[in-house]
Amino acid sequence: MTHDLDEVHEDFRRSVRAFTDQRVRPVVDEAEREGRPPERLWKELGDAGLLGLLTPAEFGGSAGEGGEATAVTVLAEELTRACGGIAVSALVSAYMAAPHLVRHGTTEQQERWVAALAAGEAIAAIAVTEPGAGSDVAGISARARRTDDGWVLDGRKMYITNAGLADVLVVGAKTDPEGGHRGITTFVVPAGTPGLSFGAPLQKMGWHSSDTREVVLDGVALGEDAVLGVEGRGFHQIMDAFQLERVVLAAMGVGHAAEALETVTEYLRGREVAGEPLTARQAIRHRIVAMEIELEAARVMTYKAADRIDRGHPEAGRSVAAAKYFAAKAAAWIVDEAVQLYGGAGYLEETPIARHHRDVRILRIGGGTDEIQLEILAKRLVP
Repeated sequence: MTHDLDEVHEDFRRSVRAFTDQRVRPVVDEAEREGRPPERLWKELGDAGLLGLLTPAEFGGSAGEGGEATAVTVLAEELTRACGGIAVSALVSAYMAAPHLVRHGTTEQQERWVAALAAGEAIAAIAVTEPGAGSDVAGISARARRTDDGWVLDGRKMYITNAGLADVLVVGAKTDPEGGHRGITTFVVPAGTPGLSFGAPLQKMGWHSSDTREVVLDGVALGEDAVLGVEGRGFHQIMDAFQLERVVLAAMGVGHAAEALETVTEYLRGREVAGEPLTARQAIRHRIVAMEIELEAARVMTYKAADRIDRGHPEAGRSVAAAKYFAAKAAAWIVDEAVQLYGGAGYLEETPIARHHRDVRILRIGGGTDEIQLEILAKRLVP
């Protein structure tokens, strides 16, 4: 498997790139100022079919023809070339939160939410991470206790993307405090449910155009029908979803790196020193080529991982961990090199490269840190 795509996915890339150039790039500055994507963009994404790649046709999506993980990977790369914050907002709703409803929702849950999310008429968030439990999902402390009428949720979630925008949240909570990872259940929590509240938008280093907040669960009363999937199986449902999430984040790294490399190369070709473009200098050319090599390696690993997810390959999990680790680190290096090659101009907020530099850093943390990916890969060494 190389990063070369089949004709269907190449056509899809071209269509996503055209959409990104026409609809996303013109609103980046607005989104960065407002701290959220423009509301109109959600419907445009839905109308273009970009939020329903994992959604069955009966709910207005296009899933079922195969290659869905690869298509989502293409989407993540191309959207991120324009703006990481806008990209992650859409990707979290459609491909990190919504798949839980598609795969595990009851008929009623699916009918209420799935078509609306694919159409961009509703927004979703997934609330698992807590102040004291990030990559350690089994360590969450939010509680869900049974009542005569259903469940009551209490706890706090942190760093939740789309929290302040979401019409529905997928929330992980402990239904059996002594059950470890077997005691976690996921719940569907509509916005406006009494006891559900949010902190102010968090002021982040990057992803300025995404809404990120603390989620407070204070006696959130839910019916029995709010359970998403099987009681006590939430940990496994979350970990299964992590595979695509991590490939998406790797693809975002590829997008940041590709955009940074393209823009800095154009900049250097047009910048003259002593009567010749900077690209005429061997030292500059070699640095660009080194960046190209790192980008190529990151792209191959990322699309290999996506392809293995699509094919149900037994080593898909290892490929995902390797891609997430390598692509995030490679992207951070490539973007940093681009800033260096820009010189003083790269340090100005008015240049897109500064935004990519801010946005790319989170990819080594979110969705499982570098250290988590290394541990996944290193477990084979344990006797």
